[in-house]
Amino acid sequence: MLRPNNVWSDGKMEMAVGNILRIGVFFAAIFVLVSGVIYLAQNGQAAPHYRIYHGEPSNLKDISGIVRDTLNFQGKGMIQLCLVLLIATPVARVALSTFAFARQHNMPCVLISCIVLAFLAISLIGGIL
Repeated sequence: MLRPNNVWSDGKMEMAVGNILRIGVFFAAIFVLVSGVIYLAQNGQAAPHYRIYHGEPSNLKDISGIVRDTLNFQGKGMIQLCLVLLIATPVARVALSTFAFARQHNMPCVLISCIVLAFLAISLIGGIL
């Protein structure tokens, strides 16, 4: 059966989703390596205190603080940004899948993908609150 050019084939969709995952993980890995080196250069001499738990500072609990610390080349902020990138990669995969299913006119899969996106959004927002 011939498909119009504006409809994504299964192969095209798999390649796009695979590339998103591959590129996201690659950049996150490179960025975490650089961030780890910067963090160790800034804090490598500090002795850890294992008896007292210190949570993350409040500026690293929201995106604006993470971006601000990253732009100031603060190691902890850069590592937090790596975690955000790793979380965003599968979310982007689900969003791209939703788009591709819509282009294929596969409404049951669009519905399921939208439900998954909603669960991801609720989970991420719940973690922030």
